[in-house]
Amino acid sequence: MRVRNGREFLSIPGPTTVPDRVLAAMHRPAVDIYDGELLDVTRNCLEGLRAVLKTEGQAYIYAANGHGAWEAALTNCLSAGDRILVLESGLFAVTWGGMAEVLGLEVEILPGRPRRAVDAEALEQRLRNDTSNSIKAVLTVQIDTASGVVNDIPAIREAMDMAGHDALLMVDTIASLCSMPFEMDAWGVDVAVAGSQKGLMVPPGLGFNGVGSKARERRGNADLVTRYWDWEFRDGPEHYMNYCGTAPEHLLFGLDESLKMLFEEGLENVIERHRLLAETVRTAVARWCRGDALEFNITEPGERANSVTTVRANGIDPAPLIAFCRDVCGVTIGIGIGPELSGRAFRVAHMGHVNAPMVLGTLSVIETAMAALKVDHGEGGVDEAIRFLGTSLEGSLQDASVSPVPGQRCCDA
Repeated sequence: MRVRNGREFLSIPGPTTVPDRVLAAMHRPAVDIYDGELLDVTRNCLEGLRAVLKTEGQAYIYAANGHGAWEAALTNCLSAGDRILVLESGLFAVTWGGMAEVLGLEVEILPGRPRRAVDAEALEQRLRNDTSNSIKAVLTVQIDTASGVVNDIPAIREAMDMAGHDALLMVDTIASLCSMPFEMDAWGVDVAVAGSQKGLMVPPGLGFNGVGSKARERRGNADLVTRYWDWEFRDGPEHYMNYCGTAPEHLLFGLDESLKMLFEEGLENVIERHRLLAETVRTAVARWCRGDALEFNITEPGERANSVTTVRANGIDPAPLIAFCRDVCGVTIGIGIGPELSGRAFRVAHMGHVNAPMVLGTLSVIETAMAALKVDHGEGGVDEAIRFLGTSLEGSLQDASVSPVPGQRCCDA
């Protein structure tokens, strides 16, 4: 027996659910790429990206996924043989470093603490030891979607400043932008990397760079830059130069609409919505972890991301649970990825176009799956989550009294 018929829930950490408004904005004919409406769309998107990144610097849009945006950041600032320092805190910063190695950069990895965020003190000490300033850039992610960790970017910047080091700070915000606070200029980030398919609620296919003045100056000496990724070329006078060719029109229509939605809700409200829904998930998981089968991957509560929660499975295979949620109930949750978590974890995403019924529905299905499969877990996680969210939302309505809708009768008689 299956109960999956109906609208399915996608609860993976990217691509996330695309709003109907964004899909509708994309469902239209192509337009002229040289003149007219598309010029306004490009301007709106670039200005909107700068606003969500909180920067007075420049923004660039690529027809690429996040990996393409990684490459753009590296090639515009660095030269073959340059040394970079990668801050390990899961899978993705190290993967970014692997791309840098292929480009001919010398990659050093600052080992991370198991299941913890980046150690800012260890970073400061490593940079103090680099008396020759051989390290040209520090690479980190704000949120790692494999481990579920959030890194303290202001603390990382402070460590670099305390060491008196002039390396660039490059931050991957792909899984954090519009899910957690990010302030590029205030935090001293030189290059921010982002993608369309998570908090920005657009299908995969757009990658972004936010660029500060220090990084823009380094572009003049970079010998890895190629025409497609080149920031300078994309600053050219012709509209097509923004994209080094044909603009990805329909993704831009979607991005323009998603930015409107974010600003209508208010960025502070977007961030608070994510915080509340993330804590709702964590409340349920904490209850489930009273059994022997499950535990949070990130051990420190303050280091758990507001966009995804990674749950480790101890002594059980999570594949049947993931399959039950998807095939029986119509909810797709994330698999564990990376050497440490593949086949040993599942992930619950709570980012982007997500609300209370989507989160509570996903949690209810996971708890149903654990009951059906007899997974050892603490019962009542969903009840705990409901109590948390209900208490958190007390007073959200000016008049909390329940009254009939005008013109309707109280009962069907």
